[in-house]
Amino acid sequence: MTPVQWILVGLMVLMIGLMVRRRFGDVSVAEAKSLVSAGALLLDVRTEGEFSSGHLPNALNIPLGELGARMSKLEPKERPVVVYCASGVRSAAAAGALRSAGFAKVKNLGAMTRWS
Repeated sequence: MTPVQWILVGLMVLMIGLMVRRRFGDVSVAEAKSLVSAGALLLDVRTEGEFSSGHLPNALNIPLGELGARMSKLEPKERPVVVYCASGVRSAAAAGALRSAGFAKVKNLGAMTRWS
C-alpha cells in the first residue's frame, strides 16, 4: 500500500474507534453500577421528554443544553458522576464539559440501554 492509503486506513480506524467509544462510553456497566451504589451521581443528559418516557433509577435529569447553567447542582466537584444519554454522543459531550469545569471523577456510561 502507498503511504496515502496507510494514512486513510489509519484515519478510518481512528474514526471507528471514536464512534465505538461514544456508543459504549468510557466505563463498564459493572463499574458504573458500583460507583452509583457507592454514592456517585447518575446524570441523564437527555431532554425532559426523553427522561419522562423512562430513565434509570435515581437519575438526575439535566438536559445537555442546560448543563452549563445548572452545573452547580452537581457539586461538590469531588463527587463521582456517571453520565448517560440515548446514544452516547450527548453524554460524551457532557462528560467533557464537566471535566473542563473541574469535575475530576466523571465517567461516561454512554447509551442508557447498556445499564440493563
